[in-house]
Amino acid sequence: MSETISCQRVQAAYQRSRAELLTFRNQAGYWTGELSTSALSTATAVMALEMIRRKRSAADTSLDTHIINGIRWLAEHQNSDGGWGDTVKSFSNISTSMLCHAAFHATKSTDRYVAHVVNARQYIDRTGGVDAVVARYGKDKTFSVPILTHCALAGLVKWKTIPALPFELACLPARFYKTVRLPVVSYALPALIAIGQVRHHFCKPRNPITRLIRNLAVKRSLKKLISIQPTNGGFLEAAPLTSFVTMSLAGMGLTDHPVVQKGLQFLLDSVRPDGSWPIDTNLATWTTTLSVNAIEGTLPEFEKAPLRQWLLQQQYKELHPYTSAEPGGWAWTDLPGGVPDADDTPGAILALLNLRAEEADPQQTDDLQVALRNGVKWLLDLQNSNGGWPTFCRGWGALPFDQSAADISAHAIRALRAWLKTEPQPAEAGLRLRAERAIRRCFQYLATVQRPDGSWLPLWFGNQHIDNDENPVYGTARVLAAYVSEAERASSQAEQGILFLKSVQNLDGGWGGAAGAPSSVEETALAVDTLLALGLSPEEPAVTQGLHWLLESVETGTYTETTPIGFYFAKLWYFEQLYPIIFTVAALHRAETVLKKSVDGNLRLSLEEQDYPIMSVKEK
Repeated sequence: MSETISCQRVQAAYQRSRAELLTFRNQAGYWTGELSTSALSTATAVMALEMIRRKRSAADTSLDTHIINGIRWLAEHQNSDGGWGDTVKSFSNISTSMLCHAAFHATKSTDRYVAHVVNARQYIDRTGGVDAVVARYGKDKTFSVPILTHCALAGLVKWKTIPALPFELACLPARFYKTVRLPVVSYALPALIAIGQVRHHFCKPRNPITRLIRNLAVKRSLKKLISIQPTNGGFLEAAPLTSFVTMSLAGMGLTDHPVVQKGLQFLLDSVRPDGSWPIDTNLATWTTTLSVNAIEGTLPEFEKAPLRQWLLQQQYKELHPYTSAEPGGWAWTDLPGGVPDADDTPGAILALLNLRAEEADPQQTDDLQVALRNGVKWLLDLQNSNGGWPTFCRGWGALPFDQSAADISAHAIRALRAWLKTEPQPAEAGLRLRAERAIRRCFQYLATVQRPDGSWLPLWFGNQHIDNDENPVYGTARVLAAYVSEAERASSQAEQGILFLKSVQNLDGGWGGAAGAPSSVEETALAVDTLLALGLSPEEPAVTQGLHWLLESVETGTYTETTPIGFYFAKLWYFEQLYPIIFTVAALHRAETVLKKSVDGNLRLSLEEQDYPIMSVKEK
């Protein structure tokens, strides 16, 4: 059999997927996206509402409907093994299953859903219960302690089995947080305060000095909590974190506290019509920058201008009250709960460079250059001593989500390099030198964290089919995107990374998170995009077959099928409606560009000579 992949075929698929992506823009011209609904979010939100309802009079039934609908949604989405996964496409896990099971008990819904509760209990017992939760997160108490607190409020876990969190440390100035090595990650300060307090409320320490210190710290740490709560009440725009804080304070009887009232309003505002809650409100800034960069800003100026202005407005201009981040960064969302980070900031820098007007007045050019320089400076100031970049805060190295991350660091390299190519030489000479030095240091860091098989692991993405929920395909593809110069492509790191991607390609031509994982649109598109970006010819067997897999997914309409690959917080899965579309557009845009540069614009590839056959989507 001989298969032909023509430039026209790639163009048709690109135009189809690009048109689909553009339809998801809102009236303001940017992309909001839609995050998957979440059993974990729903269970925690229901618990928060229940803790508030218990303190109200019996005549107040204003929360009843939300609680009933949430419990019903959980019952309808229980997996066949008795557990729950984080999304409707996720395998069951002990954390979410314990949260959902506790919600049925707390709301006194066990009699109505007897079979669901019994099956859940059996799943939890089989999986290991409390010990399994603690083991899942190890030393990181960011999520294990909130889960156990949720269960304790439902009466299913004894308070004394829950580790005490030193909420009194939140009273220290923010500059000391990394010094004292908090037992939670930098973005979980609200949980440290609220959950630490509710555990202290129900189970005070035996040590009289510790007990006194924590008693004295209650009011002061609550003031801190008030000061860092976003205006809309949602910590990080996340229903779970907001719910954990709200249920903890309400469980102590502080239902009239302003943090509880604002948290309640956030939860009521974010519930979906079917009674469930998403993992976060949206990733608007992230999905917008991904979309812009996927099409490399190929939009008419009248569409670029509002996007450019909107992105400029999302840059933080003041010290962030939550993480004390300096001005200059971008968060994942345009909403008040966002926090500037080292993944969204490079994405915004790249997007603004792609959105530059061909003919702009000097004032607009100056505003853009100032914003870009501030973003570059923000990134440079955040770089860790090991040469890599953390997500939020420099120097917090005790827990994984605060350490340098390979994929985020590679993203920073790409942004800095793109800025260096466009920034006029005389301007900001010192900043240019810093950026060049930072790039060199980061490549040294990337070399140290490359695994023996040539792969890199990402921080905020995984694959549920792989041991330890890892996703080396995603991580390797994202890191290799930084190895684009001729010298870097020839490096041993790049060569090993490319060999790894080739070695884990599936027999159907697509990629999953690693060898043997089912092929997905997201991972296949990322692999194809990266291999083409590194200069591999479309005639290369791996590229040919990956591109064929992707083209068939567009032609059959399956390219919009989402996969739970995202992590939110520790091991909390999500999928995003736009990811497969965005990644497909990026890969096909690059393929079209490469094919247009071929001699005749038409590439004929013989598949019968390849090592393995390509199956059509229908055959799969």
